[in-house]
Amino acid sequence: MAEVASDKPLESREYTRFEVNPIAGALGAEIRGVNVNDMDDETFDDLYAAWLQYQVLAIRDQKITPDQQKAFGLRFGELQPHVFNKPIDGHPEITEILKKEDETQNNGGRWHTDQQYRTEPAKMTMLYALEMPPHGGDTCFASTYLGYEALSDGMKDMLSELKGVNNGDSKKHPSGLSRMERQNAGIATMAQIDPGEAVTISEHPIIRTHPETGRKALYVGSHTERISGWTDAESEPLLSYLKVHNGQTHHTCRVQWEVGTITMWDNRCCLHLALNDYHGYRRRVHKLLIKGDTPF
Repeated sequence: MAEVASDKPLESREYTRFEVNPIAGALGAEIRGVNVNDMDDETFDDLYAAWLQYQVLAIRDQKITPDQQKAFGLRFGELQPHVFNKPIDGHPEITEILKKEDETQNNGGRWHTDQQYRTEPAKMTMLYALEMPPHGGDTCFASTYLGYEALSDGMKDMLSELKGVNNGDSKKHPSGLSRMERQNAGIATMAQIDPGEAVTISEHPIIRTHPETGRKALYVGSHTERISGWTDAESEPLLSYLKVHNGQTHHTCRVQWEVGTITMWDNRCCLHLALNDYHGYRRRVHKLLIKGDTPF
């Protein structure tokens, strides 16, 4: 992992090695004028700092192979295979997310942060766009920094003592089926998994501290099914409120995809949601995860 090569606060950092265009006031930036296959350490340090500052980067006009995607990912940290998806041939760290023309269900259509159900959730998710519809298929992001900061002091104090129970195979899905059941029934668009795959459940603080920026974030998403020590009935009203609160429009940005775009985001401080508004068209991306650490 790179060290941020500046003593300046992230908010005041100037970027001269590539073009940075903020997407929204809340988070997100578009990056142009850089080649991820040919990037010196100084440029990478700036890119890493921009990623910490904006939480989501959409790097345009890239052309990479799976090996090159992995090499770029390794500059951010250790690669983390997905729990549920089968990898593409020859590359155990990369999975393919494909929605075909005749499919109606997409993957990731609720506000969530990747692998929240693991003991060490993913630090970063990196998607590379291979096929995109002529319109639609955007990904929305929400800053959980802003979600936390918008809470009252009383709510912050209460939540600081609580942990969320996060389940990667919960039946609390609009279909009423678990992830495994959806995949085995052919409803989900992800690759089939081994029915014997262990379900992953982890408890994490509802208010987590970013290990690099020191900022606090509201760590609640669709994988958070209840509050530790509380019943489902007790948990549901508060979690429903927090999930809606995190995804408020003024906490968000929206990335419009192009073939050749690499979009990478910080799972420690933002949620994402894939829009399902491109029926009749294909959408295909390669997904890579960077391992994180235990939330605190």
